[in-house]
This record gives sequence, structure tokens and C-alpha cells, in this order.
Amino acid sequence: MEPILVKDLRTLLEGDLVCGTEDWYVKEAVVYKRHKLDRPNTVIFLYKKELIYWGHLESISPCVVITDKPEEELRKVRKNTTVIRVKSTLQAYWKFVNYYRNLFDIPVVAITGTCGKTTTKEMIKHIVSKYHLVQATESSKNEPRRSFPYLMGINRQTEMAVFETGLGNIGNIKHQCLIYQPTIGIITTIDAHHLDGCKTLEGYVQAKGEMVEGVKKNGTLILNADDDNIKKISLARFMGKVIYFSTKKTSDYKANHIRFANDGMEFDLFYANSSYPVFVPGYGEHQVYNALAAIAAVHAMGMNIQEAVQRLATFENMVRHLEISKGINGCTIIDDTWTINPLSVEAALKVVDEIGKGKKSILLLGDINRLGDYEIEYHQKVGSMVAERMFDTLITIGEKAKEIGKQALRDGFKGHVHMFLTVEGVKEILENKLDDHSLLLIKGPMKSRSMIDLASSLKLIKPTDEQ
Repeated sequence: MEPILVKDLRTLLEGDLVCGTEDWYVKEAVVYKRHKLDRPNTVIFLYKKELIYWGHLESISPCVVITDKPEEELRKVRKNTTVIRVKSTLQAYWKFVNYYRNLFDIPVVAITGTCGKTTTKEMIKHIVSKYHLVQATESSKNEPRRSFPYLMGINRQTEMAVFETGLGNIGNIKHQCLIYQPTIGIITTIDAHHLDGCKTLEGYVQAKGEMVEGVKKNGTLILNADDDNIKKISLARFMGKVIYFSTKKTSDYKANHIRFANDGMEFDLFYANSSYPVFVPGYGEHQVYNALAAIAAVHAMGMNIQEAVQRLATFENMVRHLEISKGINGCTIIDDTWTINPLSVEAALKVVDEIGKGKKSILLLGDINRLGDYEIEYHQKVGSMVAERMFDTLITIGEKAKEIGKQALRDGFKGHVHMFLTVEGVKEILENKLDDHSLLLIKGPMKSRSMIDLASSLKLIKPTDEQ
């Protein structure tokens, strides 16, 4: 965080100094009970109804509390804690957010999408970090409550920022964009997910579409031209520049001649009547889409396309994102235990279709969560996807995932089907099936520690070596 003089902070928020001093600088900012509070020189936004043990603040002194609590309560505060009373903590918070964000005239990218947002974010960060100091979200930790601390991570040395936005309910992306105020917004893909919060696919599309109005005036919007659900989002009120990427139709950034290569994908990028050969680490057409979005973003941030392509080739594909390794009995394992939703399952199956040619393909699929009232329907759709293919074995883990196996059988799947509630007993079946002609895809929810551990136990390298 860029240091701010407490006196200037009080003036900005039009508050009254209740106690303490204001001739020192704050270097951290938190919302009480939402963010970790353990450092001195912190500004703390405290809401009227929040209970607080004022004595705790002694351990992180000096600190300043911004609050709209009644004056009689604030009179009990010890004098070495600075307290500024405002009319509304909520209004003071948003005024501070807006003030702080606009201290920095830098490119800020915000990314959303059902799939690809973490990888695209990491690609952008990797490409531009060779020459620029970049602030970014950590891994896929994209919950709205984290947005404020991520913003506070920007300071005068920061030259660019790229943030992944999380979505659980309608309004989440709008909230995060109010904090980040992105100059560039990206929507990678939209398909069924988080239907427990958004209720329907239409509601989910609407929630993702909040990115359109979240981009700053005269900013840039980067969209997947091949995604039918993205096409449902109205751009009528967007006043900036819209850029499209595609593998199928004419667009600003177009990928042609897509092919599987050693440890990744190759394609020809066409932009403004010029062609660029591209290699991107990681398998699958979905990885090509991620690369197109990343290249479009860094180019919009001012980077030369040729150099962006060269940097992209050195990107290290993320762990547990269709991560390929050698497994027991000489088999090949595709570890895709980072997350699971219908669209990502389809992408993974397409990769198996390609690199599993001539091999005995075995699928291990877990529960797909957060589908609300559409839980059974979408598990069945995944079962139908499996049934279209000539795989040797399908193993499901979890009560919900049983519908995948049941539907695959109903649709005439010719392979073996095993349905388990837990991972217990699964390894024994796999040990008998896996050999040097086998390929195993393991795909499950990121919070399923048991599936992650199972995948690790089947690899020839130890889990500690994978970090």
C-alpha cells in the first residue's frame, strides 16, 4: 500500500478526530472482521454494529479506526489508538477505495469466465512481468472479500495489475469491479456453474455480464467470439473498445491451424493482416483460447505481439490443470483435480480423445458442485459426453457423480463402469487396470482432498516433489 498521512485521510473522509494523533502514516488497510488484522500502521474500517475488543488494537499500535459508532462508545477508547468518526463507515470505505484506486494511472485487467480465468490471468502476469512490476490475484483465490486487500497491494512501484474475479452470486463481479475499476475486462467462457447462487443459467450469464459495465469509461472489453452465452450479454451501454478472439470465425485475434505438439499446442495467430506462429504450453483447444485472451490483453496494455508470443512459450502450465505425468505400471496420468464443471469436463475429454489415441483410456470423475436445481441434469449431460466415446473404463466418486455413470450406461457406453461414494477401493481397481498402454484422467472438485491425494499416490513422483 502507498503510505497515506492520517491527517489527509481524515480530511478525505470528512471525519472528526475523536482521539489519538494524526501526524503519522498508514501503510495497511482492512475492513474489521473481513481481513487479517495483525500489523501496525493500519487503517481499520469498523461498522457501527460490529463488536470490537478495543484492547486488541494495543498490539498493533499505531492504528487508526474509521467508524460511525456512537460517540459515547468511542469515549472509552484508549488515547493511543487514533479514532476518526464519520457519518457512515460504508460511504467512507467506498470513498477511500475510489480515492486509492485513482492514485494510479496504470493498466488494470479484470478477468471472469467459467473456465480459463486463472490460467489466462497467470499467462498475462507471466508475459508482462519480464519488464513490469505486476500486482495480481494469488492462484484462484478470487473471492470478493479478497478484492480490497489485492487493491491495497498496488503502490507507486506497481506498473500493471491483473485480477481474477470470483462469482458465487449476482452482484459479485459488480462489487469487485467497483474496487478494481479495470481498464481492461475479459470474459473467457460462460457455461453452467454456480447455479446454486445464480439460480439459472440465464442468471449466471447476467452475473458474468456485470463485467461489461464494470470496465472504466473508454476502457477495453475482450470477448470470446465463439461462446454462445457471451453473445447473450448486451453491449449497448458499453462505450469503450470491444476486441474479439476466436478459433472459428473472423475476429481481431484469430487462431488457425491448431494442432497438438510436444507438451502443448501450436497455432498460427492472425492479427491485422499479420501472422505469428504460437506455441502455448498445456494441451487442449481451451488452452488456445486462454492464449488468445492473454495475447489480446497484453497487446492492449502496450506490448508488442511478437514479444508476447515469445514470452508465452516460456509459460509453465499450472499444476493440476490437465497436468500430465508418468504413473504406476508405466501409465500416463492426466491430473485435472483443480476444478470440475461441465465445460471443463468437455475440454478434458477432448484432450483425452487426442493424446489417448491407441491407449486404454480410463476416466475418474468426481462430483460437480454448485449446480443448484440443475445438478442431476448436468451430471447426466456429462454421462452422455462419456458415452459418445470408446473409453475402457469410467469410475465415478461421489453421490452426485453416480448420475454420470448411470447416464453413460443408459446411453449405451460400452466400457466398464464403477460407481463409488468415496475413494476407498478405487486405487485397488486402478492398480489392476493401469499399464504402459493406459491413460488415466482424474478430474474432481478442488476441495476434494481425497481425490487430489489419490492422483498424487498414483504418480511416480512423490506429492512433495509436485509443489
